[in-house]
Amino acid sequence: MHQFFNSNRTAPIKIMLLGAGELGKEVVIEAQRLGVHTIAVDRYANAPAMHVADEFKVIDMTDEHQLSQVIEQHKPDLLVPEIEAINTALLLDFERQGYTVVPSANAAHLTMDREGIRLLAATELDLHCSPFEFVDDYQSFVQAVEKVGIPCVVKPVMSSSGKGQTTIKNPEDIEAAWNYSQSGGRTGAGRVIVEGFIKFDYEITLLTVRHIEGTTFCEPIGHRQEHGDYQESWQPQPMTDTSLAKAKEMAKKVTDALGGYGVFGVEFFVRGDEVIFSELSPRPHDTGMVTMISQDLSQFALHVRAILGLPIPTIQQNGPSASHVIMGEGEGTTPTFSQVDQALTQKGTQIRLFGKPEINGKRRLGVCLATARSLNAARKKVTDMANTIKVHINHE
Repeated sequence: MHQFFNSNRTAPIKIMLLGAGELGKEVVIEAQRLGVHTIAVDRYANAPAMHVADEFKVIDMTDEHQLSQVIEQHKPDLLVPEIEAINTALLLDFERQGYTVVPSANAAHLTMDREGIRLLAATELDLHCSPFEFVDDYQSFVQAVEKVGIPCVVKPVMSSSGKGQTTIKNPEDIEAAWNYSQSGGRTGAGRVIVEGFIKFDYEITLLTVRHIEGTTFCEPIGHRQEHGDYQESWQPQPMTDTSLAKAKEMAKKVTDALGGYGVFGVEFFVRGDEVIFSELSPRPHDTGMVTMISQDLSQFALHVRAILGLPIPTIQQNGPSASHVIMGEGEGTTPTFSQVDQALTQKGTQIRLFGKPEINGKRRLGVCLATARSLNAARKKVTDMANTIKVHINHE
């Protein structure tokens, strides 16, 4: 681990974010609070993190030549992937050359799609997972559905925000599920996972922080999704001592296998004391946006501390807290918002508007945050806030 803060250093620490969305924006803000020079890279201009970074670049991060050029031009101390759609094979090469990839190039490579991390968890680490099959064509897909059983969930191996995800509830859904999966993948038509449907009591994200002093866990975050896309989250999610201990054990096992320092968002289904591994992101997690109000150190502050080799103290909770996304729908540019003042009338509330430059379909444009005396009260606050705020889209 590099010791970035030492008396021999003659230039600012330089971090390059590969992916400049709303999560990257908060990472940039926390890094700059520690005097770090930040470069935000994404495939489109005016991405949220570009608004606050010292520099930004617009490139295709899956293109080997473009990505190599921007890394070699800036020579960052840390390469910080914030999305999966990156040429991770190139990151492995740069790591071998001596660059530091967060948390590691291997972690970025294994989690660039659902297959790498699922095979690691289920096959190599023997974590409790739902039954699953990976397939490339329609005939194999039908056979996989028969093997896994109905109901089951279908997802492209490379997708985000629930795109291409379907639950098959009866045989009549099979063809439509395949067609939708082929339109929703990040790289277009291609490989999908057919996953057994888990009847769970609740699902959680366990933010797991690997740092210079060991592994630290945030309080479990409960969340609700629609079509695979996060809608609201809350912290702490009540769990039995047994289920929480199992989740921590599994999270540590898989993050230790990936290596490196930083925040990992490890997702689980929970049914009684049974804990089933779902997915993992080797970076701050969208459901973890609740930590911007629920903890003294948000997941973004923890991520920056960890990757810079700084200590992680005991995390202090601010009480029951919740988050709720602000969604926009339509097509146009420069979304604007009204009734924000009305949404902020209650104490213990905050709003983050991401500043995304355009919308095409449904898109997450902001998040409401609140603390309260109980989880139910906090969830009601953020739901009311999200329903109050109006999104307006410029159609010109």
